[in-house]
Amino acid sequence: MKLIAPTRRLSVRRQCELLGVHRSSYYYEPCPESLENLALMRRLDELHLAHPAYGRPRLTALLQREGLTVNQKRVGRLMRVMDIEAIYPKPGTSQTQPGHEIYPYLLRGKAVTGPDQAWCADITYIPMRHGFMYLMAVMDWWSRFVLAWELSNTLEAAFCVQAWQLALARGNQPPLIANTDQGAQFTSVEYVAAVEQAGVQVSMDGRGRWMDNRFIERLWRSLKYEDIYLRGYEHGLELRRGVGKWFGDYNENRPHQALGYATPAEVYRAPESHGAKPASWA
Repeated sequence: MKLIAPTRRLSVRRQCELLGVHRSSYYYEPCPESLENLALMRRLDELHLAHPAYGRPRLTALLQREGLTVNQKRVGRLMRVMDIEAIYPKPGTSQTQPGHEIYPYLLRGKAVTGPDQAWCADITYIPMRHGFMYLMAVMDWWSRFVLAWELSNTLEAAFCVQAWQLALARGNQPPLIANTDQGAQFTSVEYVAAVEQAGVQVSMDGRGRWMDNRFIERLWRSLKYEDIYLRGYEHGLELRRGVGKWFGDYNENRPHQALGYATPAEVYRAPESHGAKPASWA
């Protein structure tokens, strides 16, 4: 965006075309949420982590019990801004989203027995004291090793593609399968193309099947309760430093119970020492 200059000989339209930027993104001026709404969104995020099956009516009731003057319409709008929804089996789960190709879930019945067999990715809402951002991370399913992450103040697909490409650069090798949910960022042409160009099969959870991506959902819970909620970061630069430090400690120093109290980095980098086996289904 900073490269676009209205005073240059080239028109703004042509500059946007050359840089691959939508003109609507260039002209867009975000309307910040009020401090009251930011505080409400922070509390909604906490309640959603504690009660992922609660939808708008129950969350509204919980907030009203805490003395907050809110209605379902307001709670629903903020949930859409935060990109969260209740997790439960929904009708018509086999139907695809109009305009997007939905890929099948490829990990059903498959035992992941080593690193780089399956990677998973997800996006979560991150509250700050004076705003919020979205965080996307790519994790190796078997070792729980976080290969890459990226922050953005919008839900455009570009930051997801950037995190995926960074994961490819940092990983030992591309995975056999990359699994995500059916979010608009992961069904976008840009993200799917980046995955397939690496020779990786695209896998997507069924709607309401949050358990299919459970490892990274647990990662979000740990990150928020151990760091985000405790520190209350002021702005994006401070948040980036803090998240980077937490992920570094998570990968390198934190013993993981599911890994026999080894660290994710130890398991990912020395898989033969932790019982890794080739994928029987590869």
